[in-house]
Amino acid sequence: MSRVTINDVARASDTSKKTVSRVLNQEPGVRNEVRERVLAAVAELNYRPLTSARSLATNRSFMIGLLYDNLSPSYIMEVQAGVQEACEAQQYSMMVQPLNSKARDFMERVEGILWRHRPDGLILTPPITDHPALLAHLRDTGLPFASIAPRKSKGIAGVILHEREAAAAMVDHLVALGHRHIAHIIGDPKHGAGVWRLAGYRDGLKRAGLEERAEYMVQGQFSFESGVRAARQLLALKERPTAIFAADDDMAVGAIWAAAEAGVSVPAEVSICGFDDTTIATQVWPLLTTVHQPVRDMGKRATEELLLGLLGKGEPRMVEVGYEMRLRASTGPAPR
Repeated sequence: MSRVTINDVARASDTSKKTVSRVLNQEPGVRNEVRERVLAAVAELNYRPLTSARSLATNRSFMIGLLYDNLSPSYIMEVQAGVQEACEAQQYSMMVQPLNSKARDFMERVEGILWRHRPDGLILTPPITDHPALLAHLRDTGLPFASIAPRKSKGIAGVILHEREAAAAMVDHLVALGHRHIAHIIGDPKHGAGVWRLAGYRDGLKRAGLEERAEYMVQGQFSFESGVRAARQLLALKERPTAIFAADDDMAVGAIWAAAEAGVSVPAEVSICGFDDTTIATQVWPLLTTVHQPVRDMGKRATEELLLGLLGKGEPRMVEVGYEMRLRASTGPAPR
C-alpha cells in the first residue's frame, strides 16, 4: 500500500499543495472553510507528513529540546510528560538531554547538542534555568527558550509558582497540628526551589512565634538518598523534631524510610511532609502530605508559551500557576 502524500491531500480537499502546507504549519491567512476541508482530508486519508520534508520546506527542525540537571526522577518524568503533550499538539517532537550544569565542559556540551539537533527552541529546568553562561549564549544566538521556575522571571517566557508562600503554608499546617519542633530538609541551594522553600519554612516559623534551630535545618540534594541521610541525622538528635518538612517528595520519602529504619512511627511519633506532589507521594505508605505543584502542567504551559512565539501566534510570557495543599496520612497531631 503506497504512502499517502501531500498531493493526495490537496486533491481530496480540492486545494493546492501550498495551501495544505500552510494549514499543516498553522500559518495565518487561510479561510476557516478551506482549513476545515484540508484537516478533514488529512484525517480521512490518515496523512502523516514527514518531519524531514517539513524541515526542508520551512528551515525548521520541528523539535523542542528539554534540558535538565535534576536528581529527582519523579519531577523530570512529570515535566517531560507535560512538554511532550504540548509538543504533540503542534506536531513537534521532543529531545530530552540530561546535563551536569557544574561540569567544566557544560557549555561545550550544550553547544554540541544545539549544533547536532538544531532544536527550534529549548525548555530549561532548574538549576539550568538560571545558568548565566547558557542564558547569555541563548540571548546572543537568538535561540528561543522558556524557563520553568527561574529565579529571575522578568523579561523571559515560562512558568512560575510562589514556592515561598506554599512552603510557609505547609509550616502553618504543622503548627495547626500542634507541632513546635519542626525541622526542614533543605533542597539543593543551586536551585531556586531550594532557596524559596527554605525561606518559606523560616517565614512559617516566624509567624508562629517559633525560633529557628540550626540543628533542625539539614542540607539535602532533592534526592531520596539525601533525604535518608538528613532524616537519620534529625532522628538521632537528643531533642528530635516532631515534624520534618522536606523540600521535595523524594527527600520526604527518604525521611519516611529512615523513620521506619529507626523504628519511629509516622505520623504517631514524627510527621513528615514534602513538596511537589509527584507520583511517588501516593506510592509510599503512609501517603505523603505535600504541596501540590502542578509539575506536568508547568512543563506543558512553558512549552505552549515557547511554541506560541515559534508559530507566530503571540508574544510568549511568564505564566503563574497556583498550588494546593494535599493533606494525607503522613502528618498528624504532635505527640504529647
